Amino acid sequence: MGWDMLVTEFSTEVVAAPERFELFSEVTAQSHVPNRLRSNDRDDFRANMRVLHLGELEVSTLSFSHLEIVRTAKLIRQYDPDAYQINYILGEEGALSTAGGDTALQVGDLVVLDTSRPYHGDVHAVLGGWSHVTVQFPRKLMPLPEKTAQSLLGVAINGRRGMGGVFARWLTDLNRRADEFTPADIPTLASVTLDLLASALARCADTEAALSPETRRNALRTQINTFVEQRLTDPAMTPQAIADAHHISLRHLQQLFAESDTSPAAWIRRRRLERCRVDLANPSLKSRPIQAIAARWGFADPAHFSRLFRANYGMTPRDYRNLAVPFRRGPEAGGVGGTGMRLSLGSRD
Repeated sequence: MGWDMLVTEFSTEVVAAPERFELFSEVTAQSHVPNRLRSNDRDDFRANMRVLHLGELEVSTLSFSHLEIVRTAKLIRQYDPDAYQINYILGEEGALSTAGGDTALQVGDLVVLDTSRPYHGDVHAVLGGWSHVTVQFPRKLMPLPEKTAQSLLGVAINGRRGMGGVFARWLTDLNRRADEFTPADIPTLASVTLDLLASALARCADTEAALSPETRRNALRTQINTFVEQRLTDPAMTPQAIADAHHISLRHLQQLFAESDTSPAAWIRRRRLERCRVDLANPSLKSRPIQAIAARWGFADPAHFSRLFRANYGMTPRDYRNLAVPFRRGPEAGGVGGTGMRLSLGSRD
């Protein structure tokens, strides 16, 4: 197990095949809670785990082919952190048994568990990809009334659409970008994770009125950001279109962005410029005209795009491309393909 900033990585490959399952059981008992584990692949159990530590909240992404997990009353008496666990299924399928009954789980489902209550889970996945994500945090941090959260224990929540989908995509992005974060990001990442979770659960329980104004506002802002990122190539995406899609007024939308000292139009423009910058630095797009890249991300006027780019990055799009993706020399110039170069510039916004 190795530490890299806020991230813990673990693989059963560090020991011989007969020892792998026992090592995995020991590690997960420390990182999560002690459970009784069983696997069809016990003789050569291959698993990976990445844990993002966000203070009292942890986001763990695991990979394995089969795992049966049992939380018994005896284990609860021995140790219980009084925590919630939210599991996001990424593998093929799963099944869960709780006091509330049996639940079949499929790819994209979210399910809430309470470490103080017994449960029996069985997850099958394809080895090689991530099997599921687990978010664990003390119950006191849940931004929802206890009664609301408890009513959703063991219920399959759709993580493929709506607020459940927004929360699931956030978890996926946390795992993908885990190595980019610093300790200064912990409060924000933990807060957004809890706010999005609370919004997804409240929507499922039809109790959104139970959310605090701050939680609703933060979740809405994250939902809007996701909406914008997915539609940056759409020339029809305007502040009014964003407001209409989220059933709020244009003034409300402007107030949300004003809290971050920006405006909806400025945010859209900055994100489109950033996508252009990434494409200009991509060697595989070297032959694509700069005008075509700009047009793809919503800049129809080449001169206007060039002015905006220079104002944000301190040089013209052409100069940036030439520095980021230099001409690759052939053998006659003394190199086989030459070497690449990356240039990273911060926005002047």
